[in-house]
Amino acid sequence: MKPFSKLGAMVVTGALVMSSTLASAETIKIGVSYPTPTHAWAAGMNWHAEQAGKRLEALYPDVDMILVNSSDPSAQASALEDLVSVHQIDALVVLPFESEPLTDPVLNVKKSGALITVVDRGLSQPGIEDIYVAGNNPELGRVSAKYMKTRLKSGDNIVVLRGIPTLIDNERFDAFMAEMEGSGVNILDHKHANWNRDDGFEVMQDFLSRFPDIDAVWAQDDDIAIGVVAALKQAGRDGDGMFVVGGAGMKETIKAIMDGETLVPVDVLYPPSMIATAMDVTVAAFKSNGPVAGRYILGATLITPENAASFYFPDSPF
Repeated sequence: MKPFSKLGAMVVTGALVMSSTLASAETIKIGVSYPTPTHAWAAGMNWHAEQAGKRLEALYPDVDMILVNSSDPSAQASALEDLVSVHQIDALVVLPFESEPLTDPVLNVKKSGALITVVDRGLSQPGIEDIYVAGNNPELGRVSAKYMKTRLKSGDNIVVLRGIPTLIDNERFDAFMAEMEGSGVNILDHKHANWNRDDGFEVMQDFLSRFPDIDAVWAQDDDIAIGVVAALKQAGRDGDGMFVVGGAGMKETIKAIMDGETLVPVDVLYPPSMIATAMDVTVAAFKSNGPVAGRYILGATLITPENAASFYFPDSPF
């Protein structure tokens, strides 16, 4: 069942209308392709994909969610071929392992007539996807900086631990720096910590050895923040009023915020559940009589003790 090959003009204009008879005539097969976890955020994303698949199949008996995770770009490209040739999917939800090597494989799925939903990491060629779902990277940087400005005064000192050198990292960092401009807060240094705990630990050790006066740390990612906190505790610097702002919404970070942790008092959401949102929107493309195609950019909410419980998923690995 591939209604979008017939209703392409409607998708472009945002006016998607499908009769209930067409929508329920046969099984709707939706492939969901994403990377095997290489870090904590990806583990959480896998968990949310699995939970969403079970929920949607229970809610819609005529929907078949085919979930496949892949260990590298080549394996993901092969998985996409199988989703078309073996499963004959009607739609694809894909979080590319990497943008460039997955662009042509996703384009081939598009040529089969399937609806395409891309999550988080955009493709290198624009216009392939019908639906795009992602977190708000610039807003993550801005929200982090706005919170810091409520806690810091002119003359205070901070250090910044960035992610992997990518467009996503640049968007977060540039927005953070723009928001901090004019605050009088000194940014002593910034280094890439690759969204990794061990790298976060090592980079923070270097900062601590060079800067005796640090008032706050922007870690950009919860995995990095865990390494930062370990370095602070090892150096005995965790009790001098310094605080750390991370990002993503890791389970243990949110639980600490709920419990009143002062070293990591807040977090900024970059939801691992965004793939579940993408799956919901994709199913809605077949079930809704309203417009669905387009871009869905999720908010970068500041997680505080007051709202943390709303973002806490105790069964998630992340």
